[in-house]
Amino acid sequence: MRFGEHLRSSMIKEYYWYYIAYEDLKKALKTGYVTEPTPENARPDRQAWSEDDEKHFVTLLESELDKVFNFQRIKSAEIARRIQASETEVNDVVARLDNSSSSRSDSASNSRSSRRPPSDEDFLLLEQVLSDIIADVHDLAKFTQLNYTGFQKIIKKHDKQTGWHLRPVFAARLNAKPFFNDNYDALVVKLSKLYDLVRTKGNPVKGDSSAGGSQQNFVRQTTKYWVHPDNITELKLIILKHLPVLVFNPRKEFEEKDAAISSIYYDNTDTWELYQGRLKKTEGAEAIRLRWYGGMESDQIFVERKTHREDWTGEKSVKARFSLKEKHVNAYLSGRMTVESIFEKMRREGKKSEEEIDNLEQLAREIQYRVITRKLVPVTRSFYHRTAFQLPGDARVRISLDTELTMTREDNLDGRSRAGDNWRRMDIGVDWPFPQLPPEDVERFPYAVLEVKLQTQAGQEPPQWIRDLTASHLVEAVPKYSKFIHGTATLFPDRINLLPFWMPQMDVDIRKPATRKFGIQRPPASAPLSTTETPEDDESDEDESNEARWAEDTNRAEATTADQEALFADTDGNALDIEERIAAQPLPGDEDYPLYDSDAESVDSDELEEARRVGGTYYYKQLAKYYAHNAGNAMVHCLTALIPRPRPTSMPAPEQNGITVMGNKRTVKRFQAPKGKRIHVPVRVEPKVYFAAERTFLSWLEFSILLATIAATLLNFGDDYITFGSSWAFTVLAAVALLYSLMLYVWRVDKIRKRRDVKRVYYEKWGPTVVGLGLVVIVMVNFGLRARQAGFLAKDGDLDDAPHGGEL
Repeated sequence: MRFGEHLRSSMIKEYYWYYIAYEDLKKALKTGYVTEPTPENARPDRQAWSEDDEKHFVTLLESELDKVFNFQRIKSAEIARRIQASETEVNDVVARLDNSSSSRSDSASNSRSSRRPPSDEDFLLLEQVLSDIIADVHDLAKFTQLNYTGFQKIIKKHDKQTGWHLRPVFAARLNAKPFFNDNYDALVVKLSKLYDLVRTKGNPVKGDSSAGGSQQNFVRQTTKYWVHPDNITELKLIILKHLPVLVFNPRKEFEEKDAAISSIYYDNTDTWELYQGRLKKTEGAEAIRLRWYGGMESDQIFVERKTHREDWTGEKSVKARFSLKEKHVNAYLSGRMTVESIFEKMRREGKKSEEEIDNLEQLAREIQYRVITRKLVPVTRSFYHRTAFQLPGDARVRISLDTELTMTREDNLDGRSRAGDNWRRMDIGVDWPFPQLPPEDVERFPYAVLEVKLQTQAGQEPPQWIRDLTASHLVEAVPKYSKFIHGTATLFPDRINLLPFWMPQMDVDIRKPATRKFGIQRPPASAPLSTTETPEDDESDEDESNEARWAEDTNRAEATTADQEALFADTDGNALDIEERIAAQPLPGDEDYPLYDSDAESVDSDELEEARRVGGTYYYKQLAKYYAHNAGNAMVHCLTALIPRPRPTSMPAPEQNGITVMGNKRTVKRFQAPKGKRIHVPVRVEPKVYFAAERTFLSWLEFSILLATIAATLLNFGDDYITFGSSWAFTVLAAVALLYSLMLYVWRVDKIRKRRDVKRVYYEKWGPTVVGLGLVVIVMVNFGLRARQAGFLAKDGDLDDAPHGGEL
């Protein structure tokens, strides 16, 4: 869909006259024809773009910018005033509720009970008012995003068609009237607090908001999603209707830096063992990071270790951490500061039990030992603004949305000293988007990351609204996504050869068409709203006009919801978790079509690249093996091509790779990793996989022994050439099956150990086929020879029984 059509279909009718006049600006870019159009020349050349044309276009563009900027500023101020008025009303209703509660306990306070206590209708009216404001915030955010995109599109079209470069000049004008820089986070925090008060009827859930920060061990069920920037504000507004924004310090006015989170990830730059372990999800794989909240002035640093546990172990992956003063970090990581001195003050204060302190000391000792012995250094920093939705002190349902996600290099490689001898670089802080950094040092992630973390009891299902949210068009499931893995893979392209499986999806637009009615809905105007001036008419007409369109997708939406609910079904310890079930879902239309080429790509070429770095005779041995393998494949392909058979029609190569969404269908294309690199697809390996391979080998061995027994029996008890030939045929077939199964078993165990996603590890079509055909051939030949022998014997018998007079 072209942007002009998208703009027209996405306009809010109340804001219609304040959108950018995109079509008028496009018409202004067209000059008159050099000659009049004729039937023979319907599109003659146009006149050259003149200075007068440029002045006219710039004037029109300036007027459109003023129109959009003024409307956005006025509407934003109006929403702020309405929120303030609603806050006054909510506080008044809550005060009346508190007064009525206290008057019941103190019958002498007649003056307090003079005001009517609030009723359910009062809270319902306030909820409608706040819902209407939330809808206005959503509409204004969509209005801002569409107009900003429109200005960028028309400037690009101008520079391309006219040859006059207006982008640098107009960028300064946009910065002077930054209607697109409005941050709605402060409004979201205020609306969340008010809506939570109204939704709970003045009795919000109370608890320690910093409970999550004080926890030492986390065991959660986490699913991760990408969110397109166009859907971020809408997603926040949807979630705040069910969960309040988690504010760690309610008495402090919200500031943008309060939501900033920075993490420094450590690894060995020679082996990248932590990266490899976290990517392959090997048992016991660790990630070590240092994290702080807020600006660079934060003095409390959390030292964290994340440990991955396979399900077959019966344990859960866990994140453990302890806090450390910033001034002690370098001494602790280098071993100059003992672990006992870190927790000496904690022991004196006695706020934690002796067992808790011992556990923290053990954790600090293990992390310090790993950093020193494995030569771990800072490699990647992740920065983002987090909006967390959670009931205070209740971590059963926690949703976090990370925006402005940026990864930066922290290493001292390539002859550049970034962090130096310090545990982090000091030339950047929380000044996103870090314009002072060179392009090779920074990776700005284009999407927001949504994490849904659940701590549900056995048999308990997640809330329905979470199921609807994760099944909606607003999010794109990306199982096992990791900021550390993504940042390290993109920032070190010359050193990392194994890429995460979501890398090819970075070039695909993750926006999807809405298949059902889900999102921010304006409440019906059943009563006059005291703090809003939104018109009440035409709303029902608009809803009725959309009913037919939404009804067409009802069945498909129900099926999608059912599939999503199946993902959350309870499983035992050895079953796939939620994210792996999402990854294992087949794409519609072609269940057997692989999404990635990991099973078809040449694994030998990756091993050859590793051997090249090792060098010596090992490299030449691998090189000879590689060329021999290619020569054998080429010979097989040539022989296959000579066999006469129906040929498929040649199709042109696809123009793009990835998953494209067209209407309600998904078109799947193959991805190809860059030369010298390989896309790692998560492969689940458990001990029972090894046992299954061993049982398969034993089955082949049993079959080979059976064939050998038949051959030995025929050889020992036969007395003619047919029995002798059959015994030798069975012997050769048994030996071939035995050698084949042995080589296949060794090869399978090697690929399972390396976690290679190769089809032949789990499926083998040639071995059983060849052995089956061999048995058929041997049995049929034996039967034919025996039948022929019986025929000859019958003829000899007839001659012997004939009378002598018949002989010549």
